[in-house]
Amino acid sequence: MSGFTHVDAGSRPSMVDVSDKQVTLREAIAESRLRLPAPVAAALRECGFATTKGPVFQTAIIAGVMGAKRTHELIPFCHPLGLERCKVEIDLDGETEVLIRCTVAVHHRTGVEMEALTGASVAALTVYDMCKALSHEIEIVATRLVHKRGGRRDV
Repeated sequence: MSGFTHVDAGSRPSMVDVSDKQVTLREAIAESRLRLPAPVAAALRECGFATTKGPVFQTAIIAGVMGAKRTHELIPFCHPLGLERCKVEIDLDGETEVLIRCTVAVHHRTGVEMEALTGASVAALTVYDMCKALSHEIEIVATRLVHKRGGRRDV
């Protein structure tokens, strides 16, 4: 199991010990993309991106921040972090795609990649939930780490 950080010498799951690491500014940016069927995209534009459930993008932004803040409750072995910055941005990319970008930062001994990925994912799921009455053909087509800074390796 060499190379896996969350497995101890006895091949048991284990939280990574970060006590010897330096506290530095850790930042991460993740994005999720949704593909909307053309009629759904048109309907959202027509109604100002609000459904009977409320304003789609604003609600997804709030959900994304909440998700990022609670990552340690969702992903085993993630360290609880008091995030210093979390910003979720949502824009249309072309006619039928929605781009969600989550930027997270903290001064800590461990990175915030999972928090950024979780924030972007929860925001994407929220857009899906708020629009599913229009179509179940909505696709979350990608979630990825875009940038990471701080610690040993920058991406």
